[in-house]
Amino acid sequence: MSTTGATADPLAALGTLPGVAGSVESVRKAVDRVYGHRIMRRRSNEITSEAALRGARGSAALSGADWALEEVRRRADFSADDEARTVGAALRLTAEAGQLLSIWRQSPLRVLARLHLVAAADNGDAVGRPRQDGEPVDEPLVELPLPDANEVAGRLEGLSRLIIAGGSAPALVTAAVVHGELLALRPFGSHNGLVARAAERIVLIGSGLDPKSVCPAEVGHGELGRAAYVAALDGYASGTPEGMAAWITHCGKATELGARESTAVCEALQRGAA
Repeated sequence: MSTTGATADPLAALGTLPGVAGSVESVRKAVDRVYGHRIMRRRSNEITSEAALRGARGSAALSGADWALEEVRRRADFSADDEARTVGAALRLTAEAGQLLSIWRQSPLRVLARLHLVAAADNGDAVGRPRQDGEPVDEPLVELPLPDANEVAGRLEGLSRLIIAGGSAPALVTAAVVHGELLALRPFGSHNGLVARAAERIVLIGSGLDPKSVCPAEVGHGELGRAAYVAALDGYASGTPEGMAAWITHCGKATELGARESTAVCEALQRGAA
């Protein structure tokens, strides 16, 4: 992770990059539209459940399991093949994310370990801990150079300190940095993309931007597509101000699209069509 200069609050400094403030404001307006909808006052639990399902579908699509929403909705067995296991992992992570908010503020690394354990659904020695040098990483979507174990450990510790310290950075900025850093590091042997997007969700919920978890950024990331996702991540990994700003605004657009998705669900429920 790079910032624009030495500062007591490096995440807040990222919020001053060109275009980021506008993205933050646009996201806030999109989220406010969902929360202001009359359906949210009566049926918010239904919106939250639907957002979780759609968010999991979007995250799984980016990890190579691009299933139709109705297929995700009707399927009960997620063990048949690699795609099914990916969708199952995304669903488990979405369900788990909301249970980890209080722990996240105190021990982000513990939460990340738990997320990987949930995603992998395995008790192997490599599950729930950062990878060691020489251990393979299964993350075909991300082709960035793979940091060694020492760099992973150092950057994870730095990220953890920033989260625990808090600060004045907008929720979007913090969520984007957590997401981007985990994808760039790929700290686990598998499921790094799913874990990174679940961690982004945790930040957006826990920050108070989306407390009911009805604006699934994963939907937007999926809708924007894998090519745009990878290109934006390359910008983050470059560490340049322009690249960082491009990644944050990309995450902002994804969150806006997630909010738009839930607004459409609210409209459908209001019409009695869902």
